[in-house]
Amino acid sequence: MIGNLESFQDELAASGFPPLANKLAGPGFRAGIATHDLGPLRLVSLDTPESACVGRERDATDGDNLAIKVMTRGRTRIEQGRGVADLGPGDLVLLDPTRTLRFESTASTHVTVLVPRRELRIRPAQLDRLVGARIDGSHGPGALVSVLARESARSASAFREAEALRSAAAVVELIAVALESRLGDEQAAPDAWLRSRIVGYIETRLANPGLSPPGIAAAHNMSVRRLHKLFEDQPLTVAALIRRRRLERCRAELTGTGRTVTAVAARWGFSDPTHFSKLFKATYGYNARALTTSNRARTARTRAAGRNEDGGDQGSRAH
Repeated sequence: MIGNLESFQDELAASGFPPLANKLAGPGFRAGIATHDLGPLRLVSLDTPESACVGRERDATDGDNLAIKVMTRGRTRIEQGRGVADLGPGDLVLLDPTRTLRFESTASTHVTVLVPRRELRIRPAQLDRLVGARIDGSHGPGALVSVLARESARSASAFREAEALRSAAAVVELIAVALESRLGDEQAAPDAWLRSRIVGYIETRLANPGLSPPGIAAAHNMSVRRLHKLFEDQPLTVAALIRRRRLERCRAELTGTGRTVTAVAARWGFSDPTHFSKLFKATYGYNARALTTSNRARTARTRAAGRNEDGGDQGSRAH
C-alpha cells in the first residue's frame, strides 16, 4: 500500500492514467496499485479509500487509450460526458481520459482496462453515447467482461507472449460486444466497420479447426450471402483470408520454434498434413519442412560454437 497521495498519483500517471485531484485525501491516505500488461492492453488494479476526484479535460494527443473501469468492491458515482453512472460490484463503465471526469466513491477496489482506441474502433457519435454510461455487470456481455477483466488482472503475468496477444484480442472482442449491447439497436454499421470487426473475430479464432464462413456469419447475425458480399471487393474472400492468416501463423511458428510441421499445422487448424504442405508450397514457393531443417541446422551450429568456446576456455585454463 502507498501512504502518500503524491506518490500514488505518480504511480497512476506511470500506469497511463490522467491526473486526478482528490478532494478527500488527507494525512491518513493509503492506496494500492498493481499494473500488468496483456498484449496491447494495460490492466490496472486499484485499492482506494473514500474519494471525490476531478479529472480535467486533456489534449486529444494525450488520449491514445480508452478505459474500461470494472468495480470489484464498494460503490462509485461517475460523471463524464452525457453519462452519470452509479456503479456497484461487477458493474463497468467506459471512460475517455481526454474528457472532464468527476467521481465520488466509497473505499473500493476496481480494475481498469486501458484499451488502445484503434482496437475498439468506436465512432465519435457512439463514443459520445457510451462514455459515463453504466454497463450492468450481473448478466449478458457486461458480466463476461467483468469476470474476464478481473481474472486477467490476477493472472496476466503468467501469460506467454503469444498467449497474451490472443487473450487480449478476446478481451477486446468481448468489450466491443458489451459496448454494442449498451448502445442498443442502431442503424446498420458501415460495411468497413463491420468488416473490421469480422476480421478481428477471425484473428482470435484461427486455431479453431471449425472456423468457417457459416459459423462467422451466424456469430454476427447475418446470412452467409451477406458475409461474402461484405468481402467481395476485398483482395481475399473470407475462406481465403482464414487460410492465408493460418499459413502466416504457421510460417512464423515454424521459423521460430523446433516444433514439427504436423504439430504446427494441427495447432493452426490444418488437420490434413499433406493438404497443408501443398498449400504452404503453393503460397510461399518452398516446403514447410525447409524451415524446420534450417532451424535444426542453426541450432546445431550454435551448439557447436558453444562447445568450441568451452573447449578453448578449458585449453587456456590448462596452460
